[in-house]
Amino acid sequence: MPSIQIDLPLSVTPSEKQALAQRFGAIYAEIMQVGMDLLTVSVHDLGDGGVWRCHQSGPPTPSALIMCDIRRGRPVETRATLAQSLIDALVETFDLDSLWIKVEFTQHSGDDMYHPHLGGFNVDWSGDERAESGRASLY
Repeated sequence: MPSIQIDLPLSVTPSEKQALAQRFGAIYAEIMQVGMDLLTVSVHDLGDGGVWRCHQSGPPTPSALIMCDIRRGRPVETRATLAQSLIDALVETFDLDSLWIKVEFTQHSGDDMYHPHLGGFNVDWSGDERAESGRASLY
């Protein structure tokens, strides 16, 4: 954690998945004010008809879903900026309809995340962590 899971209604190549993970990592690091060395991105290409948005009337619409597990503490405005930036990246990369891309956040305390290369649990988020010296960037 943090982690971003992307469910796509199409099929993509491993190199496209890697490029998307890199782009999402850069977006996440900039907006959330952290390094990206702990971010995990999983891309689930579920193929045509793999993700649907339901409606009160009419048939479901092809959709995409982005799930973000993050440390709690970011203002709602920061999370909204991240959500819109991730949606924009999917639209630009795969020509998806932004109206039907949903972003969900689950927020955790730092000790919900265990990182072997940090020697254990993460810490709670406390602000811009990109400039911390002598230790790995935290999320």
